[in-house]
Amino acid sequence: MKFPSPVAIDWLANLIGAEVQGNVKGFATGINEIHKVEEGDLVFVDHPKYYDKCIQSPATFIIINKATAFPEGKALLIVEQPFEAYQTIVKHFRPFDAAVQMISDTASIGENTWIAPNVFIGQHVLVGKNCRIHPNVTIANNCIIGDNVVIQAGTVIGSDAFYYNNKKNREVWYRRMESCGRVLIENDVEIGAGCTIDRGVTHDTIIGQGTKMDNLIHIGHDTIIGKNCLIAAQVGIAGVVEIGNGVILWGQVGVSKTLSIGDNSVVYAQSGVPASLEPNKVWFGSPVEEAKIKMKELVWIRRIPEMWKKIME
Repeated sequence: MKFPSPVAIDWLANLIGAEVQGNVKGFATGINEIHKVEEGDLVFVDHPKYYDKCIQSPATFIIINKATAFPEGKALLIVEQPFEAYQTIVKHFRPFDAAVQMISDTASIGENTWIAPNVFIGQHVLVGKNCRIHPNVTIANNCIIGDNVVIQAGTVIGSDAFYYNNKKNREVWYRRMESCGRVLIENDVEIGAGCTIDRGVTHDTIIGQGTKMDNLIHIGHDTIIGKNCLIAAQVGIAGVVEIGNGVILWGQVGVSKTLSIGDNSVVYAQSGVPASLEPNKVWFGSPVEEAKIKMKELVWIRRIPEMWKKIME
């Protein structure tokens, strides 16, 4: 999430009750979780296992629970509970903004866009022109929908990220991180019925121009889907996935988190993707392999009973 304008680190330190070491005169431009940080961002870390990853990341300012070495030009904001400090900053800059009617007065709807009965459009949503929004669709706060977009009945865009801070030393182990990201749907996208697209935790979930999605698809937080992709029914994509242009995912494909799928990849139905895939190849299986290799393997597996019978004779 980018702040409306750069924010002085000493002001942020006062907000969260932090001691500042390093660049005390700096200005933060936003706050992001570790997978999406950019120069000028704040990031938080509360476990020594991840100290170095955060400190050496592009983030300029690190909310942390212990003083440690860090590069010149950066700053540490030292607090006892970094996660709570993160929550405080997010709630300050993007507080919960309750809508009180089905289509918020703060939403902007483009010309020639048709909105069916029982559609909910939240605060500060932008919907482009020539769109068709079918019954019982939900578009949550701050989401952006491009031109010529079709969203079929019952789809939810902008639900909170499935992203939790886990600590075993407290009564509630899993504490939800406040989601301050958005969903951006680019022009000419079509989304089927009963889909769910989670907003980014701190960044944006993006569906690229011309992509077509079938029914009952889940897209996790901070995932970026390229242009002109085709995604069949019951596909599930976890968080922080980057999918290239022209990718085809057939029915019931499952994609794990924090990986990438290269341009023009095709993944056959019911496959499981646990790691990044090279572009311009066809994939199959769980875990996936190149389809031509996997098909040969299946042929040999089918021959095992016959081969075993001959061995036993």
